[in-house]
Amino acid sequence: MIPKEAPFNVMEEFLASPELKRVAFVAGLFLAAWLVGLLGRVFLHRVVRVATRHTAWRWDDALYEYGAFRWLARMLPAIVVYYGIALFLSVADDDMGAFIRNLAVCWMIVCVIAALGRALIAFESLYSATPAGKRSIKGVVQLMQLALWIVALVLVITKLTHQSIGLLLSGIGAMSAVLLLVFKDTILGFVAGIQLSTNDMLRVGDWITMASAGVDGDVVDITLHTVKVRNFDRTIVTVPTWRLIAESFQNWRGMSESGGRRIKRELFIDAAGVRFLEDEEIERFGKVHLLTGYLARKREDISRWNEALGEPGKLPVNRRRQTNIGAFRAYADAYLAAHPDVHDRMTRMVRMRDPGALGIPLEIYAFTNTVVWLDYERIQADIFDHLIAILPEFGLHPFQQPSGGDLREGFAALRASSAAAIAPGGD
Repeated sequence: MIPKEAPFNVMEEFLASPELKRVAFVAGLFLAAWLVGLLGRVFLHRVVRVATRHTAWRWDDALYEYGAFRWLARMLPAIVVYYGIALFLSVADDDMGAFIRNLAVCWMIVCVIAALGRALIAFESLYSATPAGKRSIKGVVQLMQLALWIVALVLVITKLTHQSIGLLLSGIGAMSAVLLLVFKDTILGFVAGIQLSTNDMLRVGDWITMASAGVDGDVVDITLHTVKVRNFDRTIVTVPTWRLIAESFQNWRGMSESGGRRIKRELFIDAAGVRFLEDEEIERFGKVHLLTGYLARKREDISRWNEALGEPGKLPVNRRRQTNIGAFRAYADAYLAAHPDVHDRMTRMVRMRDPGALGIPLEIYAFTNTVVWLDYERIQADIFDHLIAILPEFGLHPFQQPSGGDLREGFAALRASSAAAIAPGGD
């Protein structure tokens, strides 16, 4: 049988054992720390959120949204453990107590650094919502976060190993070559990000093209290491930031900000249709309101030239005459000038390029008064629809290489003529 005094003897033995008291104290301390942390999170969720909603500031909402207050609340259990152990010197002075206090300090360091990192993210989000936010600072923010975590790592190591910060930093200096190799992309990305931001070379929302990387779309994100681009085929391309400095890329922001987008396209004219205009054709074209002024000026200029020739001017080969392709070029230029969707304050011309195997290229060079892609393509198509359709009015035709149908029709006509020639009674 168990004596009645046994429970009291066990209790006395428990109270007399310092190890058991230490374990019970530590367990109770951690339970109290957990309760304090739970109460802190409840307070944060309810009270702090209500307080941030009733202020006119935006920064406190951003700090709450990105978790800065949550990380500060996570410090409360470590604070309870740190100061709770200090209440019992017998526990705090031994190795276990000192180790627990160091762990509490390390956790507080981690919470403070994490809260500062979240505050940097909140600041970046507020900055990106401003008009100047198109110049991304995400790379700089990420570098500052990396620097904060390096500081936290150094402080934690020195706290746990009881070594001086100077000694630890000297060891890191000896490993500088390895660190440079490990953080090569980070260093290159940081330098590239500083150059891109300082020179205003790239912003979120810019349309860029970079053939070597398969990039043709809008920039959606700029980070310390990469630039994310959404191509127009809806694919996402990620390019290392340093490549935008080491290689060339085309930024279309200047076009977007100018308010006009360039049309630069050639219309190939069949050279066989180029000829001089007859007098009745000049009279007929003079009734076209887009050519009236041009033909009058041209006729007067040519008349003065031919009169100055004197006797040699009687030969047609010596005289200047108007051509159908020149009249068409003047018509195309006047058509662009009168077009409501062509920018009237930017370069506009119709020029003849070097003739070649594809005919005579007439280049239309102008700017639309909009930069919207769909409108730009519509305006460009309307212009060339009209110019191609009106070419026969000037006796001109667009050059087009013969197709299979053209060859079949030609051979069929050749066979028919040959058969007619050899038939009885044929010529």
